[in-house]
Amino acid sequence: MTGPDAGGVTTVRAAGTVLWRRSAADGKVEIALVHRPRYDDWSLPKGKLKRGEDFAAAAVRETHEETGMRCVLGASLPASRYLVEGRPKEVRYWSAEAVDGGFTPNREVDRVVWLPPAAARHRLTHDRDRPLVDAFLEAVTP
Repeated sequence: MTGPDAGGVTTVRAAGTVLWRRSAADGKVEIALVHRPRYDDWSLPKGKLKRGEDFAAAAVRETHEETGMRCVLGASLPASRYLVEGRPKEVRYWSAEAVDGGFTPNREVDRVVWLPPAAARHRLTHDRDRPLVDAFLEAVTP
């Protein structure tokens, strides 16, 4: 969803999560990253708001659509603001604990990986996503 801002510029509004779970092997935190074939990048699950949808609802919906996982939102994380094709974009994020579900490849996302935070931070394609992992680690006790 987009909305006009001061000066008539339209900001693209989106929401996402740092989706996490505890490893069945050792109980340590793992973070989900999605691979988007259209951009050939690794990122956090996120997407645009639908008309009338709030940021938190969009974060839960987009996380489920992209990863197949249902989640419970936790701490609010810093928003990310950047330009996409000359238009401003704002993405609001939350930590989100995965509670159940399973991934099925789709048109938007062909792979999901679960990685320890340091490996997830390294695998992320965009530098702007790395501080979100840091903020997640500060907000959630690993």
